[in-house]
Amino acid sequence: MSSDPLLQPYKLKHLTLRNRIIVTSHEPAYPEDGMPKERYLAYTVERAKGGVAMTMTAGSAAVSKDSPPVFNNLLAYKDEIVPWIRQMTDAVHEEGAAIMIQLTHLGRRTRWDKGDWLPVVAPSHHREASHRAFPKKIEDWDIERIIKDFADAAERMKAGGMDGVELEAYGHLLDQFVSPLTNELDGPYGGSLDNRMRFCMDVLKAIRSRVGEDFILGVRYTADERLAGGTGKSEGMEISKRLKESGLIDYLNVIRGHIDTDAGLTDVIPIQGMANAPHLDFAGEIRAAINFPTFHAAKISDVATARHAIASGKVDMIGMTRAHMTDPHIVRKIIEKREDEIRPCVGANYCLDRIYQGGAAYCIHNAATGRELTMPHIVAKADSRKKVVVVGAGPAGLEAARVAGERGHEVVVFEAASGPGGQIRLTALSPRRKEMMSIIDWRMAQCEKHGVTIRFNAWAEAETIEAEHPDVVIIATGGVAHTDVLSKGNEFVVSSWDIISGDAKPGTNVLIFDDAGDHAALQAAEFLAGAGAKVEIMTPDRSFSPEVMAMNLVPYMRSLQKLDVTFTVTYRLESVEKNGNQLIANVGSDYGGISKQRVVDQVVVNHGTIPLDDIYFELKPKSTNHGEISQDELIAGQPQSVVRNAQGQFQLFRIGDAVSARNTHAAIYDALRLAKDI
Repeated sequence: MSSDPLLQPYKLKHLTLRNRIIVTSHEPAYPEDGMPKERYLAYTVERAKGGVAMTMTAGSAAVSKDSPPVFNNLLAYKDEIVPWIRQMTDAVHEEGAAIMIQLTHLGRRTRWDKGDWLPVVAPSHHREASHRAFPKKIEDWDIERIIKDFADAAERMKAGGMDGVELEAYGHLLDQFVSPLTNELDGPYGGSLDNRMRFCMDVLKAIRSRVGEDFILGVRYTADERLAGGTGKSEGMEISKRLKESGLIDYLNVIRGHIDTDAGLTDVIPIQGMANAPHLDFAGEIRAAINFPTFHAAKISDVATARHAIASGKVDMIGMTRAHMTDPHIVRKIIEKREDEIRPCVGANYCLDRIYQGGAAYCIHNAATGRELTMPHIVAKADSRKKVVVVGAGPAGLEAARVAGERGHEVVVFEAASGPGGQIRLTALSPRRKEMMSIIDWRMAQCEKHGVTIRFNAWAEAETIEAEHPDVVIIATGGVAHTDVLSKGNEFVVSSWDIISGDAKPGTNVLIFDDAGDHAALQAAEFLAGAGAKVEIMTPDRSFSPEVMAMNLVPYMRSLQKLDVTFTVTYRLESVEKNGNQLIANVGSDYGGISKQRVVDQVVVNHGTIPLDDIYFELKPKSTNHGEISQDELIAGQPQSVVRNAQGQFQLFRIGDAVSARNTHAAIYDALRLAKDI
């Protein structure tokens, strides 16, 4: 028996959980037709294989047709979901883990133009800021119908073999009844706390009457909205007490905050640069006062914090949800005393932000997550050892080197700079994004473990590479800032990377032209404004920074608005002229008919990168495949078999920004899906 607090079993009613780590309910947006099919199954089972005590799926599954998903969620109101749920629960149970599902009615937190185009319902007409639909004020027959929908859905989940269900009661319909900010009903469902909690209690009673006592029932709820006029801490404590005393539930899963705005959601689920475990002490207060099984998750990104949460008695079960998207085998590595090999969550929130913008959750630096059907979390040994040369030690190059090394190959990496990291090293210069460097640090440690040789301050020439007699060459040289985008005056501008790195001295009155829409422009703006400059960010797009996505934008805006940075959309910088010590920026619009000027002392252009690809084209004629990649084989996760030059010396591949300007995840995915089959 281990003495590690995290590895102690926990008895929850009739259910024995094998340790204290859970994956809390979340929706990676992998359903097909609202069902958890093969992809969803593979993703969920991987975490069970990794040793987690319990995985909770769906964040959240819809119980009613007038709760249409705003992204790709499970549809618990359909009978056809039962066999799919059964397939998943059987597979998870075979791996020794428990499994639950979260059920919800979104209320106003959705839109009427989704699904079946039914009116959104809520206990008031107040629109939610995030989803912007004006709800119908809920009627008595709506309430009756939705209570039955909850009970029907729970019964389906029990039929599918789930160990229990959790109700989502923060920001969704259950909470919209409880919060005085969103409930304007008259009795019996509005007014006093008794009345505002009645809907939740009626739902719980209806579910319990259907599923019986041998089924876990929990509530994930906000015990403090941290919003003027909303549910405060003292009332939240009373709500916690009443939920326990109802005798209807088996645990509380504590949330603090509100999610009706991007800023509120980001405070509930913090990202990089924000405090770790910000609500853990609050959850501990609830547990101490109520003396009831308590779960919690909110940026518990490392094992030490999770261990403290359990050892100090703050909670009974601790959620490490985004951390398990980064590394599904955390528990197994703890058991095997390999904590130092856990792939770290860097809080980039690419996973959660992307479900709204890209339609599916992916980890920024584990490209196998969500792709378990084609990509491995553990790379198999190769049948024969090869010599692999990688050029570039950024995220793409180091991932290729790591994977090839884990395959058992002899790997040599050439890097022109004095240290690893590429653009991530620049990104991490911003204090709020310093966690990004863990993407590089983890890969460097893995490369060392697998015997990879890395040569810094080594500019790779064709002759240098050929002298290694490689079987495979991977070009991961990245790109350089692309600023040559104006009709005139390109010589007068600097790049966002020049500002971030300190290669360019900050101006005092600065125009940033950003048509890449990524982090670099905002990082440069923050640096410049923090140094005292007057800053304007201009974009030709109809919204600024579209690649940054919602929750990542929040900390930037909190900083940049205080620094009085101006954001200008739908205008394009066309040219720059020098006038003494000043620059004249000539501005137009893609919509036509506009000609304006800005007088500034510095112009910064953020237009992504252009590939550093000379070495690739020099090596191309000497390769067996002439650099060609079979797209069909790449997509299917199969080995590359292209041969264009039988007399060639090596296979040649180009990955990451050395191909085109994309992002960190794309670079790492390029590397994994090529190197895993070498």
